[in-house]
Amino acid sequence: NGENFCILDEQRFAKELLPKYFKHNNISSFIRQLNMYGFRKVVALENGMITAEKSSVIEFQHPFFKQGKAHLLENIKRKVQSKHVSAVRTEDLKVCTEDLHKVLSEVQEMREQQNNMDVRLANMK
Repeated sequence: NGENFCILDEQRFAKELLPKYFKHNNISSFIRQLNMYGFRKVVALENGMITAEKSSVIEFQHPFFKQGKAHLLENIKRKVQSKHVSAVRTEDLKVCTEDLHKVLSEVQEMREQQNNMDVRLANMK
């Protein structure tokens, strides 16, 4: 559908294609590079559960990797890796804090519901 790309034959890809464009033929190194540029492996889901891959096909996607939209490719950049803590904007921190409080509140509510169910179940027994 133009939203991803697939490696159909890992061994052949490593042996024939990688050496044409890279100084190596190591599929693991290639995948590590994809991850550094923000590509993610597409995981098959079935009924909300991760399915065991029956084939050896590996599928990758990136939000800016779209068929027919070459202008988006300039947005695919290598992630900056630093040993220093990156500067965080105050408004980003505020959003994260608000999200964290919301999640914690929802978890607390679920805990209370679970405790109530446990008590009801114990009473039924």
